[in-house]
Order: sequence, then C-alpha cells, then structure tokens
Amino acid sequence: MIEPLSFQAVQQLISAEEIPARLLHYSAEVVQAVYRYGAPVGSTILHLPQAERLMPIARQRINEFEASGQSCPSGMVFLADELTGGRGRFQRSWHAPVGGLWLTMVMANTLLPESMRLYPLAAGMACCEAVRSYGVDARLKWVNDVHVAGRKICGVLCESFASAVHGEEYVLIGAGLNINNLAFPAELGATAVSMKEILGRDTDLAGFAARLLAKFSWSFGLLCYDEAQRLAADDGSGADLPESLLLGAWRELSDTVGRRVWFGFDVQQQPQYQAEVLGLAPDGGIILRHLESGAEIVEHSGELLYID
Repeated sequence: MIEPLSFQAVQQLISAEEIPARLLHYSAEVVQAVYRYGAPVGSTILHLPQAERLMPIARQRINEFEASGQSCPSGMVFLADELTGGRGRFQRSWHAPVGGLWLTMVMANTLLPESMRLYPLAAGMACCEAVRSYGVDARLKWVNDVHVAGRKICGVLCESFASAVHGEEYVLIGAGLNINNLAFPAELGATAVSMKEILGRDTDLAGFAARLLAKFSWSFGLLCYDEAQRLAADDGSGADLPESLLLGAWRELSDTVGRRVWFGFDVQQQPQYQAEVLGLAPDGGIILRHLESGAEIVEHSGELLYID
C-alpha cells in the first residue's frame, strides 16, 4: 500500500538527488530550465485504495473542475493501490494487484502537435529511469515498454482528451509498474516480471512513487525545453535545428535499434511484416528496413515484437 505522498516530497527529492545527478551531464542553466518546465508534475496527488480504472476518473475530474469554473491543475496525479478493471492498448487486460504502482497523470497540453507526439516516449523514459535507479537493468522497447531481459516490468498508455466544457486539451498518461507484486496470470507468467522478483526484496512504494514523479518532471520538462529551443533557433532559413535532448536520452535507454522485429498495429494478434530497426526519426517515429523488400519505412504508431 502506498503511504501518503506530497508534492513537497517530490520537490525535495529533485533538489537533493535529481539536480546533482543531472548536473553531471548537462549545464546548470539547462537543468534549471528543464525542471522549471517540469515543475507542474505532482502538483496535486490523489490516492485511492482501489479503483476500477484511473483514466475515467481523471477525465471525470477534469470536467468537474471546469463545470465549477476552475481549471484542472496540470500535473495532477491519481495513484491507486489496486485496479480491478485495468486496460492497456486494444483493451488488453492490465493486471494491477496490490503491490504494484498504478497511476494516471493529467498534463494540460501546451505543446505543438509535433512535440505532443513525443509524450509517450517521454513517459516511457521516466519509468525506465525510475526502475534503473534501483539497480535494475531495465531497457526501453519502442514506443515505451519497459522490460528487463525481455520480460515486461512496466507499461505506459497515453491518451489525448478534450474537456467537455471548454474543449481544453489534456494528455493523460497511465503507467503501471510491477514493484512488489509477484503473482501474474498464467498468460503473463513468462512475459512479465517485477522488481521484487529481480531484487529479492520489497521496495518502498511511496519512495518509488516520489522518484518516479521526479523522473516525470525531468522528462516532461525536457520535452518542453526541446520545443522552446527549436522555436528559438528556427529562423525560417532551413538551417539544422538543435538535436532533441529527449530523443538522445531515450536512445541511450533503449535496446531497440539494430534488432530484428515483427511490426504490427496490434502485433500480438496481427503481425504485419518483419524488419530491422535502423533508428529513431526526429519526430519519434521508428525507422525500419523491411526484411523482404528492403524498403525503408517510418512508422509512427503500432508495436514491435523482438525476433532476436
């Protein structure tokens, strides 16, 4: 069960651990700017002992705020000890028992469409960094699956949502992480793993949640910082724009590039073709070489299944 968690606890963690660690790789000016952009994360934290699903609760709360004449706070987080009706992509069952970390975050969308498409990568990066901070060799599989030696430890689902009253646009980020839960349904037993299984001990859930939100603050801040840098550098001349710090960090955490994969919109049920992963496009798409035709393809939605 998650103990009470506050925005102040997240900010203290950022000040004490996150900022010093980031300063080893980025200038103080960049680090301060990124965390300013990411400051809304965790602005309001609501804890539920049990819920069917968190996405509908988030949508309902957004509409309730607007109906009462208020704005929904960006960065609002819903945490649940257990989900009884969790759903992932294509309405797949999301096993979410007590012992895991199950959350949905609401972010007011202030980004341009090309930047908004990178939210899923930023969310996956935050989850992967949080798991790795405990000494677990987690890796990212495009778009945002987090796995350890091929077994999934975290799933992320991002949705856009327009409020009913004013039509304001939000991004809802759902994340489920296997932390202290050990039992999985038979269909997931060979493909899922938890931190407890890897580490052989329990992990403090409140501490992990604070660390995860600190990572979200960085990755979402980095997304906003990248956009600001591109807009400032784009003088209309067609000159090369600054390289995305977010995509660079994502590549370092991923083991996708160079792999042979099956690609499909729903790759579990309808794999479409086999390909070699060549890299990541500037807009977050995956660059593939079709193994039969040799054609180079950029996909922006869908899934990968590793062949080797």
